[in-house]
Amino acid sequence: MNVFDIIGPVMIGPSSSHTAGASRIGKAASLLLSSPPVRADILLHGSFAKTYRGHGTDKALVGGIMGMEPWDLRIRESMELAEKTGLKVHFSSGTIDGAHPNTASIALTAADGSTAQLTGASVGGGNILITQINGMDVSFTGQNPTLIILHQDLPGVIAQVTSIVSRHQGNICNFRLNRKEKGGDAVMTIELDSVFSEELAEEIRKIAHIRDVIVFHLN
Repeated sequence: MNVFDIIGPVMIGPSSSHTAGASRIGKAASLLLSSPPVRADILLHGSFAKTYRGHGTDKALVGGIMGMEPWDLRIRESMELAEKTGLKVHFSSGTIDGAHPNTASIALTAADGSTAQLTGASVGGGNILITQINGMDVSFTGQNPTLIILHQDLPGVIAQVTSIVSRHQGNICNFRLNRKEKGGDAVMTIELDSVFSEELAEEIRKIAHIRDVIVFHLN
């Protein structure tokens, strides 16, 4: 346990779960797009759906999507700022099977038509757990520098990726593979102990059968 676990995050209140965690979920979603989103469709589940206006969850999510940190005072005016910058936001409530009570699913659209989807839960103390990216199941917190690698499930792909990570002196602290079917779409989640260079990600992108590499570094 560290000091963060005891006293909680530096943030705009009132709740670490409903605001600090929510802003981090929003920011994680924004990292999936290469350009700022112009539309955000946000599905809220459980406690998020019931209390999001009263606890400022809506403002925190939108602030995070716009790149704000949990302690950014502009979160209080994020809805107005979104309107001024041309970001259209739509909230809805629903049920996500098996999801944590504080869960949001965010679908973003950029001006060029590119889209991204992320589902994440605020699990307490400002911490989050990301459970889905672009329809693929994942599981990571964003506390460590993370590579999300979308690829075709073929022999040798994982070995090539981990070889590049090793050559760049990256130390893997967590690895997870999810796939829909043998030989089909798959996603690698690789968490590292330290920040890695963009050159590492670019080298992985050049591997055959790699479809996309997404770099996450929330902290």
